[in-house]
Amino acid sequence: MDNTIVQLAIILSISSVLSLFVFRLRLPLVVAYMLAGVALSFLSVFDVTQSLVLHILPEIGIAFVLFLIGMELDLREIKTLGIPIIVAALGQVIITTIGGFAIAGLLGFNTMESIYLGLGLAFSSTVVVVKMLLEKQDLTSLYGKLSIGILLVEDLVAIGVLMFISVSNSALNLGFQQSLPLLTLILKAIGLFILTFVLSRYALERLFDVVAKSTELLFFTAITWCFAFTALAVLSGFSVEIGAFLAGVALASSPYHLQIQGKIKPLRDFFLTLFFIYLGSQVKIEYIMASLPAIIIFTLCALLLKPLIYMLILGIFGFRKHTLFQTALNLSQISEFSLIVLVVGVNAGLVTQLPLSIMASVAVLSIISSSILISLSKRIYKIFAPIMPFFEHKGKVHFLEANIDNQLDEHIIIVGAHRVGGPVVEYLKKAEIPFLVMDFNPYIVRGLREQGLNAVYGDVGDPDVLDSLQIEKAKLIISTASFMGDNEMLLEECRRRKTEATIVVRAEDKSHGEALKALGADYVISPERVSGVYLVNQIKNHWPKAYFPGLD
Repeated sequence: MDNTIVQLAIILSISSVLSLFVFRLRLPLVVAYMLAGVALSFLSVFDVTQSLVLHILPEIGIAFVLFLIGMELDLREIKTLGIPIIVAALGQVIITTIGGFAIAGLLGFNTMESIYLGLGLAFSSTVVVVKMLLEKQDLTSLYGKLSIGILLVEDLVAIGVLMFISVSNSALNLGFQQSLPLLTLILKAIGLFILTFVLSRYALERLFDVVAKSTELLFFTAITWCFAFTALAVLSGFSVEIGAFLAGVALASSPYHLQIQGKIKPLRDFFLTLFFIYLGSQVKIEYIMASLPAIIIFTLCALLLKPLIYMLILGIFGFRKHTLFQTALNLSQISEFSLIVLVVGVNAGLVTQLPLSIMASVAVLSIISSSILISLSKRIYKIFAPIMPFFEHKGKVHFLEANIDNQLDEHIIIVGAHRVGGPVVEYLKKAEIPFLVMDFNPYIVRGLREQGLNAVYGDVGDPDVLDSLQIEKAKLIISTASFMGDNEMLLEECRRRKTEATIVVRAEDKSHGEALKALGADYVISPERVSGVYLVNQIKNHWPKAYFPGLD
């Protein structure tokens, strides 16, 4: 069955059926995609190892994902979060590799196989984490930015490892002849970064000013740029991930990046689905039964050991326990790079097929498990919250996570100060009405603090942040958060704290609005019917002036 259309039809049909089942269970859809891949491998309807659909198309999805991430990059993050990201990434890779090496040795693997299994365990999946952050709308949160930064550093380390394996027949052979290709790679990397900056600054801006006159031409040109630059990176010895990411970074400052993102996202979702199906198809049932103890142990290492290491390292930099927990949980799986490292080792004759099959099984199990854990992270955090202070650095708090010291009374709380909440914040500031903002975008919080305004970083899933909002004393609470779960948690917390404040929340549709009303919301706003300006007018016209004289 070599027909590509027939293969695609079979793949999508199996995925759709499993997706419906998983959706009914309220689990992440990525679980269904990977199970579909496992089913394809087990049923052997066609040869998954020779399928064009599962070997070419998934790479396109990866390129789109990293391209869009690059466009959302704020270069200020490098300065603010660079050191914690680098230390956490490198520290975790080193510690996990050593730990994985020791565990593999105890399980009876030889020295070379133990090294490869340790390396495979050390890397987390950029694609999986981005997928989950997008589903939860947490990509701009502090723990989202920490997670993505750490993953990109790990990807660079993985590329270096792959190059080292490719140019040396032995991990201990460090002669000049073998080191020269690595030095060349470093020079190429520097050149690629410089080229990204130069093109972004002097060429792409003018090009996209011209093509933006046609929406279709803008979309086509953006796609062309993505794959042309990615191809250049691949030809230079780098991965698709790095090339596509840098292509996106080059457009991060473009005024058209939101239009480009809107057009590409549907394509990204389709091709990314095929990537997860491909990962699932790499599992061989016969190898699972033969190596079940090793698979279970390595999966537990990914789910437990790696998060523990991340929390210990990031805690040194003063991040709060909620940020530590969410970041560590995001990175509790192994990467597609892990499989690539093992494949290169097999092709070089350094390891047998068994470690590769074990790592493929661990990849599927850890990704499915971590996806479920991430989707339930807010509930799981409540269970582990009592022990989380152990990982915090006593007496040190990262400046983004510092709470306000001001004591407020009869104030307004704004949850989310970007598109909808932004105009409200501007009006309250001009009217000199006491208010406090909570947002999970660290740079919005930083900008508000620089204006002398009361702003707190965090989300409604963090009880410590909710304490600093002084909910009990508030007169009005406005949540512009679009995620239903966040608004539900906010209403539950307000009810638990017995607040008498008027509560206004945002709903995406009528059914969500009715559910939020039932939970205690006084007013529900819908993005299709209201805007930030309308909300300002409601405050001006309906809020009693006795509370806030500045409303005149």
